[in-house]
Amino acid sequence: MSLLFSKVVATLLLPPGLSISLMVIGGLVMIRHRRTGLAINLFALLLLYVFSMPITGKTLLRSLERHEALTVGPMTTMTQPGAIVVLGGGYYPKAPEYDGQDTVSGSALERLRYAARLHRQTGIPILLSGGQVFADGSEPESVVAARALKEDFNVTSRWVESRSRTTRENARFSKEMLDPLGIDRIYLVTHAWHMWRGVSEFEKNGFRVTPAPTLFMTQDAADRMLLAYLPSAGGLYASAVAGHEYLGRIWYALTQ
Repeated sequence: MSLLFSKVVATLLLPPGLSISLMVIGGLVMIRHRRTGLAINLFALLLLYVFSMPITGKTLLRSLERHEALTVGPMTTMTQPGAIVVLGGGYYPKAPEYDGQDTVSGSALERLRYAARLHRQTGIPILLSGGQVFADGSEPESVVAARALKEDFNVTSRWVESRSRTTRENARFSKEMLDPLGIDRIYLVTHAWHMWRGVSEFEKNGFRVTPAPTLFMTQDAADRMLLAYLPSAGGLYASAVAGHEYLGRIWYALTQ
């Protein structure tokens, strides 16, 4: 299955694509069976409302956070990781405020910020992983990330893995890069909700992983108010991110 096709399928199975798909089906069914079609449309609207509630999105993301925040303690030379592997988080193409240059997305910047902190705490070198998701002539995510890491945090990455397009490829190509150096223990930096899948794939490739998650779903005042149950774009986005992660785990389980 091509990457583009898999992304189209995922878009149709995740909110809001799922509700829109059901509404189209409901509209077609109504031509012959009005009540059945109307029921499908009402169900689609209900799904859209539920997935748009901030409490739904945050609850789904929290359910993915299987690893606690890292506490950096003393390690022996036998147990200390040999690299901090940072997974790509997307990029911001042709940013006008950066003179039209490609730079990192907000999600990628969150990961880089924590990786820079971890590097300063431990002195362990950084490997940036991420290529071009689509062959559109843009720079690989890891190349853009390496530039941002240096310019914004004054940290130089030691390795740049620029071929991977998925979490599975992040793990495989990072292994190819670090294996000749005898490095099999790593800190893995990614979002807390993505760490479950990341650890699984890197361990399958022979790494001994110390999770270093960032950006946990914490509770704020709005989570205890009526606002948590009112539909919002933020709630819908959180549900879509969580749904994408669960769908990815299912797909990886079926294709391992």
